[in-house]
Amino acid sequence: MTNNLKLNQTLSAKSAGPKKRKIASLDRRKARAGWIFVLPFIIGFILVYVPMVFDSIKLSFTELKYLPGGGYDPQWVGFDNYAEALLGEYAENFIKTLGSGLLKMLFDIPAILIFSLFMAVLLNQKMVGRAAFRAIFFIPVVLSTGIMESIDAQNILNDYMDNPNGIDDGTGSSAASEIVTALDIENLFAGMKIGTKLTTYVVTMVNDIFNIVNRSGVQMLIFLAALQSISPAIYESCRIDGATSWETFWKITLPMISPMILVNAVYTVIDSFTTNSNLVMQYVSEIYTKSGGQTISSAMAWVYFLIIILIVGVIGAICSAFVFYQKRDM
Repeated sequence: MTNNLKLNQTLSAKSAGPKKRKIASLDRRKARAGWIFVLPFIIGFILVYVPMVFDSIKLSFTELKYLPGGGYDPQWVGFDNYAEALLGEYAENFIKTLGSGLLKMLFDIPAILIFSLFMAVLLNQKMVGRAAFRAIFFIPVVLSTGIMESIDAQNILNDYMDNPNGIDDGTGSSAASEIVTALDIENLFAGMKIGTKLTTYVVTMVNDIFNIVNRSGVQMLIFLAALQSISPAIYESCRIDGATSWETFWKITLPMISPMILVNAVYTVIDSFTTNSNLVMQYVSEIYTKSGGQTISSAMAWVYFLIIILIVGVIGAICSAFVFYQKRDM
């Protein structure tokens, strides 16, 4: 009886044949390839950045007692450093610098997004030398990294370009104000009955055009990739239906690239947070160089970090309400 049972199990196993190998779906293979692509960054982040982040957090809650023979002894003080940063000796300058930095960042984000989207739409058109123009607008991104950034930071001409007063030529005027006067922005807006705040904003953006162009390269490439991902058949259908270019942009192009608007908005906030021209980061670095300022500056940096995270969350929540995600049939 037992032999017959074993024989039946052997025959049934042979009749079943070899097990079929489970083939992963295309989405799973893409996801696996994506994880492999970002794996070096994840390893570096865990081994290098995470310990630095924990050390910075720990430093913001301690006070350093320097020892006579060298070194220091960190002593836990709780939230005393945060109270000192917000209510103590450096509080007034820190809050003032924080307000100025956040206000500048909130003004820069729309200007950078609008300019990069405008240039991406232009560079997406068929024209002679299109690749060269794309490279030209991306060159500032390459030059603003690594050793070139250090050289550029010591450039006197760059200081004049960043100066809102422009280049003083001895006549009492500046290059920046001459540009604004030549375009008659203030007079134009005055004739259109537009408020002074909008006039001031546009004039400031014109004076800061060098910085805006310098920081729009990555956003422009992201918008350009999003524009090229839109199927030409959609635009052809719009032309057949008689839609104008203006209607096509607002009804087709803008909704289709809205996810990339959210991505670029978050990227611009983070880029503004880490740039060397950031007013808050400059002030925090200045406090760090002072005697005993390491712990206070760490607390200031984490306060600023939490505010930036809050701003990113607000921008993400607002933009997500208007983001259009195209549904694809599986």
